[in-house]
Amino acid sequence: MAAAIEVLDVSKSFLIPHEQRTYFKEYFLHPFRRTQYERNEALKNVSFSIEAGEFFGILGPNGSGKSTLLRILAGIYVADAGSVRVSGMLSPFIELGVGFDLELNARDNIRVNATLAGLSRRELDTRFDEILEFS
Repeated sequence: MAAAIEVLDVSKSFLIPHEQRTYFKEYFLHPFRRTQYERNEALKNVSFSIEAGEFFGILGPNGSGKSTLLRILAGIYVADAGSVRVSGMLSPFIELGVGFDLELNARDNIRVNATLAGLSRRELDTRFDEILEFS
């Protein structure tokens, strides 16, 4: 059976400017000033595979590339190198707490998010207690 998610040698870097031009007029006042950049390697040769039904966690300190990896899996960012294959549906809830409405109770939040994730009413009813315990 093929993996649900397969990541092979994925790398991603960003160019961080040493100075920022905040106002458009700065481009006209200093048209020949070259901005210098520093390369920040967010991910370097990351590989893993996740089988269907398997739970997988991404842990690490701030700035270690967790959100960058999730954005690549969701198709928000494109990797500089390597390959990503996602079979099936992926719900890119990147930030903690995203999709939870503080004005709804836990049961209603689960129902809304399960619907957004593509679960049918029958699937949700079958798995509701498991989802509630997990959350």
